[in-house]
Amino acid sequence: MQNLLLDVKGLETQFKTPDGVVHAVNGVSFGLKESETVGVVGESGCGKSVTMLSVLGLIPSPPGKVVAGQAFFFGQDLLKMSNEEIRHVRGAQIGMVFQDPMTSLNPVLTIGRQLEEPLMLHIGMTRNQARERAAELLGMVGIPNAKDRLNDYPHQYSGGMSQRVMIAMALSCSPQILIADEPTTALDVTIQAQIVDLVKRLRDELGMAVIWITHDLGVVAGFAERVMVMYGGYIIEESPVNLLYGNPQHPYTIGLLGSLPRVDERKHEKLYSIEGAPPILYQKPKACPFAPRCKWAMDRCWKENPMLEVVEPEHRVACWVDTKTGRSRA
Repeated sequence: MQNLLLDVKGLETQFKTPDGVVHAVNGVSFGLKESETVGVVGESGCGKSVTMLSVLGLIPSPPGKVVAGQAFFFGQDLLKMSNEEIRHVRGAQIGMVFQDPMTSLNPVLTIGRQLEEPLMLHIGMTRNQARERAAELLGMVGIPNAKDRLNDYPHQYSGGMSQRVMIAMALSCSPQILIADEPTTALDVTIQAQIVDLVKRLRDELGMAVIWITHDLGVVAGFAERVMVMYGGYIIEESPVNLLYGNPQHPYTIGLLGSLPRVDERKHEKLYSIEGAPPILYQKPKACPFAPRCKWAMDRCWKENPMLEVVEPEHRVACWVDTKTGRSRA
């Protein structure tokens, strides 16, 4: 991929726990182009959030540690930056919206104060300039009477409004990349749709790249241009969105898509479910991490972990089996 805005190579992150070392991310590599929207999907614990938090230096240490990899952003490796250096990237050039807005905002500071702080820190605005800009930002994300609401505290906002504040904060310094970590998880469906539409509109207006982490394959279908499917700390399939939904190749992706209710089904069929549970990663997998749950698994799957290989233009899969024929790809 050429002209990458963000280029992550061989990222590995581990956590020390009383039960042993958890290998949360195991050699993840991906790129993000300018103005591109990428969806990252997979079960809880597959490494989606940890991957993005690692790139931004937000892994709590201890117990977490990035043990290998590079993350190039405008030619600089984010993983080698000091805390002071990466603070000038976070918020200013890469914005992040966290999963739970109710716990992400400081309960004892007004909304205005929390919006003004990054503007003064990163852009050097005076308090009055930051106040004006904060009101503009609240208006931009659809909060009425924005100027008056700056004096409110987080408990005076609903979950949907709090998430809008988080989006306004993430976009306050016009970042080149917005990372949204399951931003609609705690919200009801109507508000979810409003948040997705809001981010789409702001993405188009501001021309930023977006990484959208989610469990919701439906959101990704209508929002992203490219999808990365993660499992067991690995990217196991990567493809343009239409290819992935039209021709999934990895058994796990096939299972995820099969578990979605369809409006075009004429027969009343039970939804597909993937049997078993995700792996507990106290050891870095040497075999395919999905093999214990896979109906196509063959001898090689239990011995070697497949690498991402191109199966058609722009479509890469980490699987030893051709799921169309049930035979080995090699």
